[in-house]
Amino acid sequence: MPHDASSVVPRLVAVVVTYNRLAQLQVTVGRLLEARSEGVEKVIVIDNASTDETADWLAQQMETPQAQGTLVVHRCAVNAGGAGGFETGMRLAVEEFDPDWIMVMDDDARPDPGAVAAFHSVDRSEAMAWAAAVYYPAGGICDMNRPTLNPFWHKGMVQRTLTGMLRGKGRDGFHLNEVDYRSSAYRAVDSGSFVGLFVSRAAIQTVGYPDGSLFIYGDDVLYSLGMRQAGGQILFDPAIRFEHDFTTMTDADQRFKPLWKTYYHYRNLLLVYRLASGPWFALVLPLMVAKWTLKVRFHSGERGRYLALLARAIKDGLMRRTNVAHTRVLEWAKPRD
Repeated sequence: MPHDASSVVPRLVAVVVTYNRLAQLQVTVGRLLEARSEGVEKVIVIDNASTDETADWLAQQMETPQAQGTLVVHRCAVNAGGAGGFETGMRLAVEEFDPDWIMVMDDDARPDPGAVAAFHSVDRSEAMAWAAAVYYPAGGICDMNRPTLNPFWHKGMVQRTLTGMLRGKGRDGFHLNEVDYRSSAYRAVDSGSFVGLFVSRAAIQTVGYPDGSLFIYGDDVLYSLGMRQAGGQILFDPAIRFEHDFTTMTDADQRFKPLWKTYYHYRNLLLVYRLASGPWFALVLPLMVAKWTLKVRFHSGERGRYLALLARAIKDGLMRRTNVAHTRVLEWAKPRD
């Protein structure tokens, strides 16, 4: 319900994780500083040991009148990936500022003007987290950020998902669709991405922080599913709009750039599928491995390295091994002489 004039606006802190994408970060920080008038109290930037001019630019911003008192910068000693950055940022937000809500995003994502005001316009206490509607800059729905339902927790959804896979549209079986985005109604979901996810203190008190050891990919899904397993509710609100200028992989080429991201994607997906499918995991595993192996056709010129990374990802995912040094993953992905 809308807040009345005497109600207290919940304290909202934004957490942004960045690594070597200064041009994107500049847009995001600017957008978030503008959103102070909508209710953003602090903007925490986690600099994952960037090697470009990010650190210098952030230091300069800290001295500007528009950022003083709002912008907080934490530079990591090493690049801990998005997952490590989000864990660090959320811990810092709670320990230093005690917010009611934390709004998380990558450096290439930011709230649309009015998005934070839309969040604050109603009482959000009914849910443990809220997921935004994320769009590409050109206006289309950003597929990777569509909130999802766990098909193993909903009657009939597994069959619908498998049928969709046979038609090459398996994601449509358990992701929200255009109808959900056009609606004005909230929609209960089982997971949301760390682009435009509003996480409550109740969530942190219940399930803790994201697993920073995952490096990148899957940390948001595992964290969201953990909330749901703990009895929390996650709601999607199409009135909260985010922009994501995403370039890692496109529908046109079906490959990760750079290639090393393949390892984290599939290793962490195995962890997600194990949690999501429960006793069905033994049946799900061979289907997923076959699907991922067939994607070698998209990797002309690097097929051997793709398959080697995939094999390592499957092995480590099954062993639940997430303490692999990032330098080793980079080495595995290098072309061989």
